[in-house]
Amino acid sequence: MRRKVIAGNWKMNMLPNEAIEYLQAFEPMVKNAEAEVILCVPYTDLFYCIMNAQGTNIKIGAQNMHYSETGAYTGEVSPKMLKVVGVEYVIIGHSERRAYYGETDEIVNKKVKAAFEYELKPIVCVGESLEQREAGKTEEIITSQTRLALEGLTPEQVKATIIAYEPIWAIGTGKTATSEDANNSIKSIRAEIAKIYGSEVAEEVIIQYGGSVKSSNAKELFETSDIDGGLVGGASLKPDEFSKIVNYNK
Repeated sequence: MRRKVIAGNWKMNMLPNEAIEYLQAFEPMVKNAEAEVILCVPYTDLFYCIMNAQGTNIKIGAQNMHYSETGAYTGEVSPKMLKVVGVEYVIIGHSERRAYYGETDEIVNKKVKAAFEYELKPIVCVGESLEQREAGKTEEIITSQTRLALEGLTPEQVKATIIAYEPIWAIGTGKTATSEDANNSIKSIRAEIAKIYGSEVAEEVIIQYGGSVKSSNAKELFETSDIDGGLVGGASLKPDEFSKIVNYNK
């Protein structure tokens, strides 16, 4: 049975002192959680969060990285840099990165491969826009993004990849896909993986849902057949609210 993985994406929020205060409040609330708990924090918070999360069940991830180890890439951070400070997870291909910074499926694939090269665990985001959804292209878009993100990986690497299905129209809007729609989309992603890598691999892949997840809808979403947890944005900024999402089954 697949484990539940619930990750918070702080985006461009939280100064180091705020991050430390958050962890001090949050850790007691989730110390007995059955789900795996991840906080993906800004670069400036990584060191502080890693130090303060030591000895807890909270894992720390980054929100992005470059695919090269070193080079003339002003303002970028490499997978090697993340690894050396103790990062375990990294979000790759978030819709905001694709929309605002021109990240393509090819770039996402390069980053996924680089993550594995440095033993980082990628959380790969896929999702359709409102226009694509209304045009009936949801399945086409998300299966294509999944296929291209995983291209060239070994079956073992695919098993270790977390996919986050985040419909773009639901991110930060307060709108949420119904649990049935979200589950069906995730089934489509899993079927695409099975087509390429076989059903055994597909059944092991963790696939999260993201898009206005909150404590009031987490249980309904996470108890469906194929949703394996969530990638949570705004609601992860409040330790009390995020802890309720993490402890959705209690």
